[in-house]
Amino acid sequence: MTFKALAIDLDGTLLIGEDLSQENKNAVRAAHDAGLEIIIATARWRQMAERIAAEIGIQKPIIACSGAQVYLPDTQQDIFNHRIPHEVLSEIYAVCNDQRCIATISLDKDIVIKLDGEPAAGILPSDLTWVPQLDVTSHPQARIAAIQGSKIVNFIKTEIYPKYQDKINLYDSIGPSGKIVITITAKEASKGEALLVCCEHLGIDPLSVVAYGDAENDIEMFKVSGASVAMGQAEQFIKDAATTVTASNEEHGVAQSIMKLIETGQP
Repeated sequence: MTFKALAIDLDGTLLIGEDLSQENKNAVRAAHDAGLEIIIATARWRQMAERIAAEIGIQKPIIACSGAQVYLPDTQQDIFNHRIPHEVLSEIYAVCNDQRCIATISLDKDIVIKLDGEPAAGILPSDLTWVPQLDVTSHPQARIAAIQGSKIVNFIKTEIYPKYQDKINLYDSIGPSGKIVITITAKEASKGEALLVCCEHLGIDPLSVVAYGDAENDIEMFKVSGASVAMGQAEQFIKDAATTVTASNEEHGVAQSIMKLIETGQP
């Protein structure tokens, strides 16, 4: 099958830390110029994904919040939208308020971050708002909660997730700093399901998509794509779920794979 689109994760895949390398930018742009649709598929909030898309020069559907949202930049509309259940969110907020952690919560238009102590002015990105406490009245309808801190992560995995595993997804991800971050979404949220929605919107067969990723939440996207590429630094079970493996993100593995795809028709 001729490939018609690329679905590309950000952290640990297209990005090195917080940065888009010139090599990856040029390769994605070359793929776009060659007629391939480019879909960003990230656990991050859609505003951050939009900035990367603008840097590349594309305006296609964005899979954000680990598959909880599919956003159309051109019409500023959601075509896929799932939220963490209220009772789960309430428990997550309570433990975040009680323990030391970094918790980033993606809401409708706002992204709030709970840290222990207010950060100095200019430290946070402009689309992040610091809050001293989280509560379901002020911060309802969360699409994704990304939480970092070894003690709180262990507590959520052992005490909260077992009670609600039929209602939520919980994945380990690698944040820009290289540390483990757990991401929590509604059970219906999935990069795989979100990719299917993107393909329907674009009028393409999911089997004509090449998916790129490095984390557990990318596997569902691998399952519905015609080809999948794991990053060189990914854990072995993620590589095993992909149809091929490229170099690490620090070696611009996405660019290497894309240029091979353009030249040979295979990633």
